[in-house]
Amino acid sequence: MAVLWLIAVLAMACMATLRVISFDMELASAKVHGSRARHIAEMGVAVGCNPAVKRTDPILRQRNGEDGEGFEVKVLSEGGRFNINTLLSQGDKPLLTSIFCNWGLELKEAQDIVDALTDWVDADDDTSLNGAEKKDYEKAGRVNQPFNRPFYDLGEMRLVRGMDFLESVRPDWRNWFTVWSGGLLDLNEASAELIAAAAECTVEQAAIIPETVRGADGQLDTEDDARLPDPKAGLVLLGITSETRPDLARRFTVNDLTTRIESIGYAEGAKRKIIVIVRNRTGKPGLLERTEEIIP
Repeated sequence: MAVLWLIAVLAMACMATLRVISFDMELASAKVHGSRARHIAEMGVAVGCNPAVKRTDPILRQRNGEDGEGFEVKVLSEGGRFNINTLLSQGDKPLLTSIFCNWGLELKEAQDIVDALTDWVDADDDTSLNGAEKKDYEKAGRVNQPFNRPFYDLGEMRLVRGMDFLESVRPDWRNWFTVWSGGLLDLNEASAELIAAAAECTVEQAAIIPETVRGADGQLDTEDDARLPDPKAGLVLLGITSETRPDLARRFTVNDLTTRIESIGYAEGAKRKIIVIVRNRTGKPGLLERTEEIIP
């Protein structure tokens, strides 16, 4: 019996050892494949940063049919998003309040968050009507807040009082904002939904802008593009003039020079995403931000 028990214990020990070895091998393999996927994503970034490459160029999507290695790159304009620092510095609370209300917040809830955002970036300790300053954050056990400066990245916005509630209502809120664009919303790049919010019109009315810019084929950076030469040309299509609605006209621009490049690298089942934001891609590009993500 003792011999049988000893054999059973040894068998269990061997099985446990084999499992540990198998796990270590899988972990090492995952690290190798993840590193390879990151390198491939870096290759995609290099291609995307080339000013000669257009966003519709097939070279931005390369996959090996045998092992699946390759990358997919998106070249986007950062001007197609609202610059949160510009909106707050210009005191454009009506636009932010309108956006948050359209997302499903009550008016009072939207005003509270907008005032809290304003207090976060202003240089004083004077609390806005519905805002939050140092004493309010200290009551919540948070010291050295607010920062009293513009946001350095969108992640900082999540620290503002009320933003956790906004995120629960609209998890993709980051897709609407940036801190890197030139400041105003680019009519040549923005979606109809964002243009509608800024122009105070319906999405159906705002759709005339992207449809006109993209031309008959519906794609940017192709021969039939009809890019707007200035914001005024786009406002005319919307029935807006700078004389009658200067508050709306000052929200728009064209041809923002800030570019977002999103590259996903694939290798043996591993995926890595690298996002870089550069300014003046067609001239001497300057790197503004670089982030990495592990995609399940």
